[in-house]
Amino acid sequence: MTTVILFRWCQTVTALVALLIMGSVFCARAAERPNLVYILLDDAGFGDLGCYGQEKFATPNMDRLAAEGMRFTQHYSGCTVCAPTRCSLMTGMHTGHCYIRGNREIKPEGQEPLEASAVTIPRLLKPAGYATGAFGKWGLGAPGTTGDPARHFNLFYGYNCQREAHNYYPDHLWSNEERVELDGKTYSHDLIMEQATRFIRQNRKLPFFAFLPVTIPHAALHVPESYAEPFRKKFPEFENVTGKYAGPEITNPAAMFAGMMTKIDEDVGKLLALLDELGIAENTVVMLSSDNGPHQEGGHRPDFFNSSGGLRGHKRDLYEGGIRAPFLVRWPGKIKAGSVSDLPSAHWDILPTLCELAGTPAPEATDGISLVPTLLGQGDGQKRHEYLYWEFYEQGGRRAVRFGDWKAVQQGLNKPKTNDVELFDLKSDPAEKSDIAASHPDQVALALRYFQEAHTDSLLWTFGNKANAKGLNRTEGR
Repeated sequence: MTTVILFRWCQTVTALVALLIMGSVFCARAAERPNLVYILLDDAGFGDLGCYGQEKFATPNMDRLAAEGMRFTQHYSGCTVCAPTRCSLMTGMHTGHCYIRGNREIKPEGQEPLEASAVTIPRLLKPAGYATGAFGKWGLGAPGTTGDPARHFNLFYGYNCQREAHNYYPDHLWSNEERVELDGKTYSHDLIMEQATRFIRQNRKLPFFAFLPVTIPHAALHVPESYAEPFRKKFPEFENVTGKYAGPEITNPAAMFAGMMTKIDEDVGKLLALLDELGIAENTVVMLSSDNGPHQEGGHRPDFFNSSGGLRGHKRDLYEGGIRAPFLVRWPGKIKAGSVSDLPSAHWDILPTLCELAGTPAPEATDGISLVPTLLGQGDGQKRHEYLYWEFYEQGGRRAVRFGDWKAVQQGLNKPKTNDVELFDLKSDPAEKSDIAASHPDQVALALRYFQEAHTDSLLWTFGNKANAKGLNRTEGR
């Protein structure tokens, strides 16, 4: 009997030691994997940050990301409006392949949902031990549908519906599947940032992925008056100008927009201070971008602010001003401070990049490439895209492709007769002022081949499909 008891005691001790070893190994591996924070501005243009040339207001905290990390100069959004960009970002697919390719609405609340089987960033990171949270605007599936953010993230807090997100003083938000009733007088952005801060605090000892698709600076141009007031004095010529998109009417849209950018910059600074306070800054990768080019709604005048950064076009265009996006990445001690990359890249590269950072394999079915070699200064090992591709189904249908320094744009794809291809040399003509298609037929032919190769039809998104035209051309929720 004594022998049996001793044997069982040895088994128990051995098992406990094994568990402790496994636990310590898990903790060590967790410590090796960085936390991941991705901030997505809403309708901020390529030129709306100081480090990209903005002069009419300051963004010192976002500029700090550039000064302490890497600034990309040729990064692109997934599309030129909200929902398809978010789909491209979350799934690692460009708009010729991803499921959501436009702002298709569901009433009374929500947008066309992601398919049930969608492989998304949080679904890849959770099995790797990451806590996942999203805070802001979703737009990829109404509550209770296959695209509900609660089916992807451990925690979601914010606007499920991008149409609802037009008003910064809503009557409700969502916390996972729970509708959170509000008084219609509370600035929603502050609630969203509070929840993001809480999530980071609660998960500081685990690797976490915090996705912040904030609503600023999308119209309506709402911000607490304390942020707008200094710019009313700076831009008095707009004091008699009003603007309205959703919710209350505003005066001096220029002051409100500058105040919004000041507000989000301040909150980026608070987030960086939080990482310092928790002692996790050096093990946290912070990324910041925007979902498309600058909007022209609610009284906003992007040309006054040079929001497109000297590039042609705005939101809903496939010219550079509609899709070129800021992209900043900071990882202290790993990414060289003040570094700049001119690597052509896009939102669909974020999924494989985050997977590599997290030490988990990316799916083979992705249009993206990992940017980790560039981030770590190992440019020789960086894969490069053969081309970058976009398609957009509103305003007659259009598509674009960038290959090398060449950029091709084609309009009117929902019409019986397809329009000619425009061709630009971005190296000599970054503002796309001169169409040189007539003198470069070989490049036009190559662009047409890429167009055909990159596009796959779907039941929802098919150029020229009259049955879908009503849904494809809706304007709500952009």
